[in-house]
Amino acid sequence: MKGLIQRVKRASVDVDGTCIGAIDHGLLLLLAVECDDTKTNADKLLKKLLAYRIFSDADGKMNLNVAQVGGGVLAVSQFTLAADTSKGLRPGFSNAASPDQALMLYNYFVAQLRDVHPVVATGEFAADMQVSLINDGPVTFMLNS
Repeated sequence: MKGLIQRVKRASVDVDGTCIGAIDHGLLLLLAVECDDTKTNADKLLKKLLAYRIFSDADGKMNLNVAQVGGGVLAVSQFTLAADTSKGLRPGFSNAASPDQALMLYNYFVAQLRDVHPVVATGEFAADMQVSLINDGPVTFMLNS
C-alpha cells in the first residue's frame, strides 16, 4: 500500500462539478492499493500516516503530526501510484490491486481512519475526480506500508 501525503493549507475533491470532500489545513492522502496488500498493510500505513511528523513546531522544525496541529485528512484513492514506470513510455498496472480488492481495502482504511481521527473527508472510489490543493511548503512524502 502506498500513500502520497501532502501537507496542505486546504484541499478539496470534486466529482461532476460538486465538492464531495474538503479539509482546511492537514494532509491530502493519495492512496494506492497494490495486489499483495492486506488489512495489515492498511493498519501499518494508517499508524504511520497519523504519527508522521511533518508539521512545524514553535521552533519551525517538522516535529508535529496531523493530530497535534488539529488538521484534517482528505483521503483520495489513486491507483496510478501503483504503476510500474521502469520500462517503456506507458505505465503498467500489474502491481495494482483488482478493483474489488482495492475498494475493500480503501473502505477499510477510511473506516479505521474515521474511528481514530476527528476530521476526515474522502474522494469517491473509481470516480473521475478533480483534486484541488494548496500545498504547504511544499511538503510531500511517499509512505509505504
